[in-house]
Amino acid sequence: MKLQMVDLLGQYKKIKNEIDKAVMDVFESSAYINGPAVHKLQASLEKYLDVKHTIPVANGTDALQIALMGLGLKPGDEVIVPAFTFVATAEVIALLGLTPIMVDVDPDTYNLTGEIFEKAITPKTKAVVPVHLFGQIADMENIVKIAKRNNIAVIEDNAQAIGAVYTFSNGTKQYGGTIGDIGTTSFFPAKNLGAFGDAGAIFTNNDDLAKEMRIVANHGMEKRYYHDKIGVNSRLDSIQAAILDVKLKYLDNYAAARQKAADYYDEAFKDIENIQTPVRSKNSTHVFHQYTMRVKDGKRNELNRYLNSKEIPNNIYYPVPLYEQEAFSHLAGAVSFLPVTDMLCKEVISLPMHTELTEEIQDIIIDAVKNFF
Repeated sequence: MKLQMVDLLGQYKKIKNEIDKAVMDVFESSAYINGPAVHKLQASLEKYLDVKHTIPVANGTDALQIALMGLGLKPGDEVIVPAFTFVATAEVIALLGLTPIMVDVDPDTYNLTGEIFEKAITPKTKAVVPVHLFGQIADMENIVKIAKRNNIAVIEDNAQAIGAVYTFSNGTKQYGGTIGDIGTTSFFPAKNLGAFGDAGAIFTNNDDLAKEMRIVANHGMEKRYYHDKIGVNSRLDSIQAAILDVKLKYLDNYAAARQKAADYYDEAFKDIENIQTPVRSKNSTHVFHQYTMRVKDGKRNELNRYLNSKEIPNNIYYPVPLYEQEAFSHLAGAVSFLPVTDMLCKEVISLPMHTELTEEIQDIIIDAVKNFF
């Protein structure tokens, strides 16, 4: 049995007829750019997330960049971002001449907290980008309160947690990506809601921001051939939109399958002292984009090598803090050391997590981990 980190083929085969029909409908219409399929997906996402505006774009990185451009930030403005995340989150900040202020994260949820955010605020802070890492939502209630108090924009990087639900202290609930001023997501194929290529989207309940970001994403024009500002070209093509609209109907089922698999891993590893299984936040559901655990006592790399030798898929997200990446070495906002981020980069390891996992497959993975310890 060939094991995989993500079984995209198995997922496709279960809904093959629906996917194939949706794609063929696009071929028949020949409306490949901004066609009916894109508008249908936009409406479907707005309904699912209960958000006023969805702006489909070419990929998740573009979504982050357009969000920042839509806020009208200026070179030198500071944007607070966790140092333990994929590079895209900080990359777009630097690309626009803004200063990424890299901060530490919570050791249990791996996410930004209100307390950490507040300590990093300076007079130059104009935005914060909480990342909902590995499938659960950051400390948004506190982050939003602090941001409003300091007139700071909040852009949620929801690339790994679409479908996760946040519960506020008063009992109200919202989907990740709809809580801050702007939410962004990626539909990279391996994501919980994945396209068959690159794709992304932006979400907001703010009419003015929505209008601004649509203009930015369309070469800076509202009226055709009249360019009011410098923009970009970022469009979600109709084929990807049609595929995503089919898969969106199954997103909650996909999350349930991932949660079941995560519970099975948890139970199997609960008595291994060297392993800390993923900690669930009390305010957020966890949709398990990744099943990422911590391996203590310096054994993570040994476990990684052992699993590789047994052809057991695994991955390390992420092995190097952003502030140690060469690309950020020249930035004034970079830091030299963050203890939790440094610890996580040395301890985290991710096991296969996808909608097609069975207990039979998981038992092979679990046995290998147990045999190592």
